[in-house]
Amino acid sequence: MADGINTGLEAQGRSSIAQGLSKLLADTYAVYLKTHGYHWNVRGPNFASLHQLFMEHYTEMWNAIDDIAERIRALGEFAPQGYRSFGNLSSIGDGDPEKSAEEMVRELQRDHETVVATARAALPAAQQAGDEVTVSLLSDRLTAHEKHAWMLRATLGEK
Repeated sequence: MADGINTGLEAQGRSSIAQGLSKLLADTYAVYLKTHGYHWNVRGPNFASLHQLFMEHYTEMWNAIDDIAERIRALGEFAPQGYRSFGNLSSIGDGDPEKSAEEMVRELQRDHETVVATARAALPAAQQAGDEVTVSLLSDRLTAHEKHAWMLRATLGEK
C-alpha cells in the first residue's frame, strides 16, 4: 500500500506483519462477538458470575481490537473491516445461544487458545523484521488470551 513509509521496516516485512495482524484482528473480533453474545444468553445457576466474567473478557477484547487495527494502519496497510472480511480471515465459528453455560465456557476457552495460536503464528514475521512495537502488541495479546483461557478452564474446574 505505502512504499513511502520510512520507519525502518521494509515494505515486504510490513506487509507480512500486517497479514498476521489481520488474522489476529479477525479472530479477536470473532471471539469478542461470541463472548458478548454469550454474556447476553448465558443462563443457569452460575449466571451472575459468568455474565460478569464474559463482560470483563469482551470489554478487554474490545479495547484490543482498536490497538490491533491501528497497528495495521501504522504499518501502511488497510485493516480488514466488515463481517465478510473477518469471516474469510477467522477460524472462529459463531456462537450458539442454545448451548449450556458449561458448553459456552468450554467453547470460549478453546477459542482463546485458537487466538493464542494465531498470535504466536504472527510473531516470527515481526521478530524477523525487528518490529518491536508489533512484538510487544503480540506479547500483550498472548498474555490476555492465555489468561482468559486459564480463567475459563478454572471455571470448569480444570487446571
